[in-house]
Amino acid sequence: MNKDAEQKKIFYVTGMMCAGCAGTVENTVAGQKGVKEARVNFAASTVMVDYDSDEVTPADLQAAVRAAGYDLLIDEEDENRVEDIQQKEFRQLKRNTLGAILLSLPVFIIGMFFMHMPYGDWIMLFFTLPVLLLFGRSFFINAWKQLKHGRANMDTLVAVSTGIAFLFSLFNTFYPEYWTSRGLEAHVYYEASSVIIALILLGRLLESRAKNNTSSAIRKLIGLQPKMVVRVAEDGSEHEIPVKAVQTGDVLLVKPGERIPVDGVLKEGLSYVDESMITGESLPVEKVSGTKVYAGTINQKGSFRFVAERVGSETVLAHIIKMVQEAQGSKAPVQRLVDKIAGIFVPVVMGIAVLTFIVWMLMGGELAFTHALLTSVTVLVIACPCALGLATPTAIMVGIGKGTEHNILIKDAEGLELLYKTTAVVLDKTGTITEGRPVVTGMVWKEGVDVGKLASVLMALENKSEHPLADAVVAYLSGEGIKGALSGTFESVTGQGVKGSVGGQEFWVGNKRLMDENAIAFTPEQLEKADAYRMKGDTVVYFAGAGQILAVIAIADRIKESSACAVAKLRKAGMKVYMLTGDNEITARTVAEQVGLKEYRAEVMPSDKAEFVKKLQSEGEVVAMVGDGINDSQALAQADVSIAMGRGSDIAMDVAKITLITSDLNAIPKALGLSRRTVRTIRQNLFWAFIYNVIGIPIAAGVLYPCCGFLLNPMVAAAAMAFSSVSVVTNSLRLKTGKMA
Repeated sequence: MNKDAEQKKIFYVTGMMCAGCAGTVENTVAGQKGVKEARVNFAASTVMVDYDSDEVTPADLQAAVRAAGYDLLIDEEDENRVEDIQQKEFRQLKRNTLGAILLSLPVFIIGMFFMHMPYGDWIMLFFTLPVLLLFGRSFFINAWKQLKHGRANMDTLVAVSTGIAFLFSLFNTFYPEYWTSRGLEAHVYYEASSVIIALILLGRLLESRAKNNTSSAIRKLIGLQPKMVVRVAEDGSEHEIPVKAVQTGDVLLVKPGERIPVDGVLKEGLSYVDESMITGESLPVEKVSGTKVYAGTINQKGSFRFVAERVGSETVLAHIIKMVQEAQGSKAPVQRLVDKIAGIFVPVVMGIAVLTFIVWMLMGGELAFTHALLTSVTVLVIACPCALGLATPTAIMVGIGKGTEHNILIKDAEGLELLYKTTAVVLDKTGTITEGRPVVTGMVWKEGVDVGKLASVLMALENKSEHPLADAVVAYLSGEGIKGALSGTFESVTGQGVKGSVGGQEFWVGNKRLMDENAIAFTPEQLEKADAYRMKGDTVVYFAGAGQILAVIAIADRIKESSACAVAKLRKAGMKVYMLTGDNEITARTVAEQVGLKEYRAEVMPSDKAEFVKKLQSEGEVVAMVGDGINDSQALAQADVSIAMGRGSDIAMDVAKITLITSDLNAIPKALGLSRRTVRTIRQNLFWAFIYNVIGIPIAAGVLYPCCGFLLNPMVAAAAMAFSSVSVVTNSLRLKTGKMA
């Protein structure tokens, strides 16, 4: 493959209604000439394709996917409509499901309880026709498309079983005398056809609801970049232009509250920028001339101009988007156990039905055709996968309801099953282990000073300051009932703090450098206290006046009360627990010690977090990543199980398979317990769904006839099929009454 022609792109796929569809799309794309690799992500409705552009084009791939019954969006304009297309598909599925259920209900009641009522067969035919031809037509269309490509899937089995049951019933409705003349009753099985369609549609609707919002994560990341930006011309004039038109070297203006459009270097102005999406740390960063700014970060109070350095796909934000896409796409397609088994189950069942017909034709005697037709239809009816289609989504939906009661939101069965297998938990620090906002943790005043009067001065100065640490001091003093108004001068000292005068006396609030430059005297006790605060990982701020330190203030991101308890529970459960943070070594070590962690990494960037997760995975660990910020999205996407704190970033929540709708980390051990119970329920459901086939199919084929003359009536087969679905749903509902571990 020519390296210049090698392309790796991600396309959105529409029309995938089940995990089996993902396999069809993947095989279709991978089978095209020039395609090196294709990986479908069903949850995100995307396919990542590594291909040779000299041999195949996106249009060729689109044509192949369309021939298979789906669609590939290759134009940027189409990609912008992805969410609308998915919502339209979901609404259509919802309408089909509701319509099928409403029309199947009278058919089921008549077929099961009033089968001999006058004109009952014709009434059931009237209600069944729209279920098959309107609400369930997609099964027959997709089955036909699969047949043209020599494939069979769940749609094939649904179409064949419901189709044959319907045609058999149609024959018996128009020609009942064929059976009555032979001493048999002309049974119809319209309820089997209609109920099968309704239940399978219901299963797909539940599954679609569980994954519907997953693909919005990337679009939200892209939405962090503003669409328009103000460019400053050489003559100083300002012009608003699309962000796509920005070129390297352009001078751009950013006002308070706006997002920075591209990466660059600050040229004029002074401000503080919230870079939590890049670093994950809660404290905004001071920006002066010469410092770097990044796309997607939020400017706070000041205006500034900066020179664009990296634009388009070169920005840090674009890199994060690419990393999330590749991490999601690199995973195996989301294949439900049902769909994996279906690859063998479907052709085997159809083969058994054909074999049953042939054997009865050869050995059935006078009633050979009658028995052959009845038994082969019975095999297809009893083998219908409606219980299989409900096994996973019903357990998921009940599990989600149970989890919500305990502030745990579960998105899909894959996340649950992998959480059950988790061996290592990686915790982000800021906003996960800690509160995620700076607060005053200590304030020591110099002995003998008038605290009430000086606290008002401190309040007045910090009220004027734009520094985020000043907000913590203001909040603390406000809580103490302190008020202050500055009637004097005020000046911000870049990189050091602020100074002002009240009643002719000068005061300073800031770091040690500000104190040293103004020859402020420290007492030994104050130096000792400041060192003690720093050793705890706190940021130290000084308040000074009249040449002396008046107060030593400690500010830190406070550790949540639940963090230590949660870490202890995880370790007791046999988990390896790690902490990652972009903060400095001292703060990281202090936090780790306070919550009982031995393993931690400090000063890590978003890509470093993802690499750390990947390293653990290479060592055989099943990794759960817990985070709350955009900066965690790469690691969340890379992890086997991604857990987002619900009070954090929406994007982290969208990428994550499990979201904690609370800041209490004790929800993680609870989630582990819930995963065990839900996975156990799913496996029980699948057992009950298959046990009917394992036992029922041979009986339906007539294996008991030689020894005891017993043939399973298709009506009984339909009842067994319905009971298998009821047992699955009932078993799932048991989750509601169980206790969390």
